Amino acid sequence: MSVPDEPLSSQPDRPLAWLIGGSSLVLFACSSVRHWLFQSTAFDLGFFDQATYLISQGQPPIVSFWGFHVMGGHADWILYAIAGLYRLYPSVYWLLAIQAIALSLGALPTWYLARQAGVPPAQAKAIAIAYLLYPLIFNINLFDFHPEVIAVPLLLASVLAARQQRMGWFVGCVGLILGCRDALALTVIFMGLWLMRWEKRPRLGAIAIGLGVAWFLIATKVVIPAFRPGGVESVWRFAYLGNSLPEIALNLILKPHVVLPALFTLPNLAYLLLLFAPIAWGLSWAHLAPLVPILPTLGMNLLSTVDQQKDLLHQYSLPAVPFLILAAIAAVAAGQSWLHRPRQIILFALVGFLALAKFGYFTSRYLQSLDTWQATRTAVSQIESAESVLTTAWIVPHVTHRPTVKVTIQGTQDDDLMPFRYVLLNLRHPGWLSDRSVQQTLRDRLRQDARFVEQFQQDDVHLFMQNRS
Repeated sequence: MSVPDEPLSSQPDRPLAWLIGGSSLVLFACSSVRHWLFQSTAFDLGFFDQATYLISQGQPPIVSFWGFHVMGGHADWILYAIAGLYRLYPSVYWLLAIQAIALSLGALPTWYLARQAGVPPAQAKAIAIAYLLYPLIFNINLFDFHPEVIAVPLLLASVLAARQQRMGWFVGCVGLILGCRDALALTVIFMGLWLMRWEKRPRLGAIAIGLGVAWFLIATKVVIPAFRPGGVESVWRFAYLGNSLPEIALNLILKPHVVLPALFTLPNLAYLLLLFAPIAWGLSWAHLAPLVPILPTLGMNLLSTVDQQKDLLHQYSLPAVPFLILAAIAAVAAGQSWLHRPRQIILFALVGFLALAKFGYFTSRYLQSLDTWQATRTAVSQIESAESVLTTAWIVPHVTHRPTVKVTIQGTQDDDLMPFRYVLLNLRHPGWLSDRSVQQTLRDRLRQDARFVEQFQQDDVHLFMQNRS
């Protein structure tokens, strides 16, 4: 849908600003409480926290429990900008605050885009609220930290800049988006196609395509292989299509007998229902063009062999959210949405939120290790130096401000323990890819090793320190 270029005739009212501020505080409080309860994990909060901390200290950001430089993951150079905050004061809560603010800020360009499309203020505010209530916005905030959350408001802002013909703002937004994750280059490319064909912005569309193609090639062919010799990490999710990106791309065309059965499955149908249901109030067959940029996201998620890419809990569907909102705006502006009245829109969005947002985790899953919470906090407080640590996946994000921290997963019970100054175990809650037997084996080995002293023990939480004197 093409829209006028003239400037907006109104500004957001104070209630919308309060909504964005309130949402930021709620999201930050929720993710902070989850972390405080030792429910955040090594992957991905510990991963990005250690990398950002090491950047801020001028050290190579090699994530010790992964084994590679952080740029060998998804070429997310935006972490180098975030590291500036760590130089002021190193804290994992910077990541949680950035995530909460970025996700909430998406409501602002949503409101502007709705007003620019001719939607009345009350409806525009309702759409902005519907964005904040989209379940993935809440759920991804609880799933550790991911740099691509920063791209959500930027994708909306880039469309706004394109519609206003503000090239500088557009290029700036696109550049930052590309720094959040390598795969976002595909979203940018398809956004460029949409801008050229449907938005009648050929120049800006061509810029988006050019920047997207250039960065995708640089990231996947130069940057990632330079820091991780194995190349793009997520290729294994599509192993049935090939062993490299070019091979996978070629087989998407040459092997429809393999691709089509992988696409048309019941789990994929369920995933599509989850993705579109919360925004169904605003979708119209005549106004689905804004969904063109989500095709790469849908393609990757539908073809992946990883179940986590087919839910509203993880980050994989996040690039689709801005364009789902844009499709709703287009339908509302044309008077062809299923629901029109602000109260109806908000009520529908609220029902979707209550049905699919995982706020119930705070009364169930996140309390499962409460019986060892105090003991774990005490043990962590006794790790006084920035020397190496071996601990569980749930404790890792609390001790990542050091060059070496590793996770007590299956297989580590037989590893050499000499490289670690501290070993912190939790037999009751062993964490990701571990179990009680792994923790017990490590505890028994450490107790029999004269080089280690059991510095703390309470409620099945054990802290050992290597005596190097």
